[in-house]
Parts: sequence; C-alpha cells; structure tokens
Amino acid sequence: METTRFAIKNMVCSRCVKVVTSELQKLGLSVVSVNLGNAEIEGNLSNYLADSVRIVLKENGFELIENRKSKIVEDIKTLLIKLIHTSQDDSSMRTNYSSYIAEKMGMDYTYLTTLFSEEEGITIEKYIILQKIERVKELLSYKELTLSEIAYQMDYSSVQHLSNQFRKVTGITPTKYKEQTEKYRKTLDRVG
Repeated sequence: METTRFAIKNMVCSRCVKVVTSELQKLGLSVVSVNLGNAEIEGNLSNYLADSVRIVLKENGFELIENRKSKIVEDIKTLLIKLIHTSQDDSSMRTNYSSYIAEKMGMDYTYLTTLFSEEEGITIEKYIILQKIERVKELLSYKELTLSEIAYQMDYSSVQHLSNQFRKVTGITPTKYKEQTEKYRKTLDRVG
C-alpha cells in the first residue's frame, strides 16, 4: 500500500495530534499515523485533497509545510518542544542542545542554526530560552515546586540565573508572576 507523508507546522502537543487526526479523517482520508509535525495517510494526496487539507489545517491553526527548509526548522522546534515541555527526565534538560539537535537531525549544527535564524528571525539559543521561560511559567502556575526546584529541573545554574533570564524575557520576576491572579502564557506555537 502506497502512503503519503507530509509535514505540518504548529503541532506542539498531543491535542494537536488529535485535532489533525480527526480533521484528516473527516476529509475521508485513511490516516496511518499523526505525530508532532507529521502525518501519514494511505494513498496519494491529490491536488484537490491537498487544497482541502491546507484549508482545514489553516482553520485549526496549523499549516502544511511544503519546502525543505521550513520542514527542517519545524523539526528543530518539535525536538526542542518535546525536550523542554514533555520530557519527564530531569537529566534531559542537562543536555548540550547543539549536540542534541545536530545528532537528532543528522546535520551540521552551524548549518542548522544559520537556517533557523534565517527562517525564524531569532537564533536557536533564543528560541530555547523562550521555550524554557514558557515552561517555567507553567511550573510556577502549578504552585507545586519551589523556585529552587524549578531552577534545578530546568537546568539553570542558580535561582538568580533563572530569575534574571525570566525578568529579561517577561519584564517581571518569577515571584511577581507567581503572585499574579492572571497568568499570561503563550501557546507553544506562538513562542519565538
């Protein structure tokens, strides 16, 4: 059986996978698999169906990725989101990001970071910081961990380092953020 695999931008969580799966099935497509950033269906994606897929994805906040460079950038973002937001292993945060990305992508990191900057307008390092800060906001909102525990879990060298980076990105301290009744967070696809 022939299958068609295509890349999808802005898939950042398990709910995204459910939405994309459901919408593809509503179009009458036989879904083989849907993962963060990718979907595979049985058969060909004809021009008519490709247009329908583009429309339904856009209606749900996603986008069909049709060029190689955009696909690479989206794969990098997906790797980092998984590592920062869904990894249950504290040691995963103590990873050398450049080595991790280069290894997982099977490409030279210098090429990847240049491409990412050209496509996104920010560096991979800045993107990592922004994702980590969003994760810190989430952890602060739960009010289950101390700032020291969050700093350790997110691999900051100290609470002061975390606080400085948090303030630089958000304009307020983690303590002020925790005290706010309204927690302002970005959706993961809007970070960057």
